[in-house]
Amino acid sequence: MMKKMAAFTAAVALSAGALTAQAADVTLKMHTFLPPQAPALSKFFAGWIESIEKASNGRMEVKLYGGMSLGGKPPALVDQVQDGFVDIIWTLPGYTPGRFPAISAFELPFMVTDAEQTSQALQAYYEQNEAVQKEFADMHPLFFWTHDRGVVYSKDEPYLTLADFEGKKIRNPSRPVGSALEAMGATPVGMPIPEMPQALSKGVIDGTVIPFEIVPALRVHELVDHAVEMQSEDGRGLYTSVFLLGMNKAKYESLDAELKKVIDDHSGMAWAQKGGEFFKNAENVGRKLIDEKAQRHQMATAEVTKIQKATAGVATAWIDEMNGKGMDGAALVKSASDLLDQYSK
Repeated sequence: MMKKMAAFTAAVALSAGALTAQAADVTLKMHTFLPPQAPALSKFFAGWIESIEKASNGRMEVKLYGGMSLGGKPPALVDQVQDGFVDIIWTLPGYTPGRFPAISAFELPFMVTDAEQTSQALQAYYEQNEAVQKEFADMHPLFFWTHDRGVVYSKDEPYLTLADFEGKKIRNPSRPVGSALEAMGATPVGMPIPEMPQALSKGVIDGTVIPFEIVPALRVHELVDHAVEMQSEDGRGLYTSVFLLGMNKAKYESLDAELKKVIDDHSGMAWAQKGGEFFKNAENVGRKLIDEKAQRHQMATAEVTKIQKATAGVATAWIDEMNGKGMDGAALVKSASDLLDQYSK
């Protein structure tokens, strides 16, 4: 009798366990370019995913695949999400040059204050400009954000003046940043960030522009000797990069109302601000590592002003390019700059 009771109890326990461990109604595959140990994945996106799964009462789960582990190179991410190969991507629109030109207004020279402020301005820019929204008609954007003021890293000697950039091969993440470096006399070398450490170590490039946030994940502090920060009199930095968290449109539309609301609650301005805040705070770890292994410098304000003048034509050329695409380039730049001022107060 006791054996039968024990067997019955065990069967009940197994049944209950099976119920609590049952699969989610919806599983979303999320693909991105940085390795899983990068703070953006292990902390920020891990928290975003946990919040989604909790808010859906376990009905929805997100499986995160870092380091392009599902195949392809970073520029392929946009096609992967639009084609439905994956459900969600984190990428830089700038990895696909010419495909999302209007959103790149925030990658023009000196269109960034700090990451939290700039991310909110960027999200508002997307929400307020139909021309920008049209660029992403083939996917469902969740939110946009940026990193903090970009920093210039180099071996041997720091680039502390405009003249120091002459002839230097410097990695850039997007066309506007490449145009700015070219206007400064450098030779821009476009490449996704995962390829940058090897290019530095092999001397393919002399330097790179990245934020402090990414230093730990790519061990940049072991590859460079100098990091130069630059900031204009009104608090703007040389450059930033636009980030996109995008979802497959058909997958989003297939969700029931309850799960759509969960996704909506993890999208938009609130999460753009959270993304910017995380990237702003994450700068401190990279700064500390640079201070331990290399030298950190502040470019003199007078030299920053020279760089502002040297790169002024980048925005003019961008406006002409947008006009040629049937958009009002000057209105887009004004919108971006006004929003940046608004959120930077």
